[in-house]
Amino acid sequence: MKMTIEVDCSPEEARRFLGLPDVSALNEALVSEMQKRMEANMSLISPDEMMKNWMSFGQGAQEQFRKLMEVGLSAATRK
Repeated sequence: MKMTIEVDCSPEEARRFLGLPDVSALNEALVSEMQKRMEANMSLISPDEMMKNWMSFGQGAQEQFRKLMEVGLSAATRK
């Protein structure tokens, strides 16, 4: 036997029926806080700032790679 039950209700009505807490105020507060933080950090998204961050990382990564290769080369020549 197969039974199908269809419930037609809004998400708010389903939440109340199941006894779940209303977190809409908390959600609004979190979204508001995220918007404030995003607006405060918009300057970090500018192309100039992104290039500065990438270039500083690139030089450090190149130096680390060079040191890794030197260690590998010295280990290979010792044998």
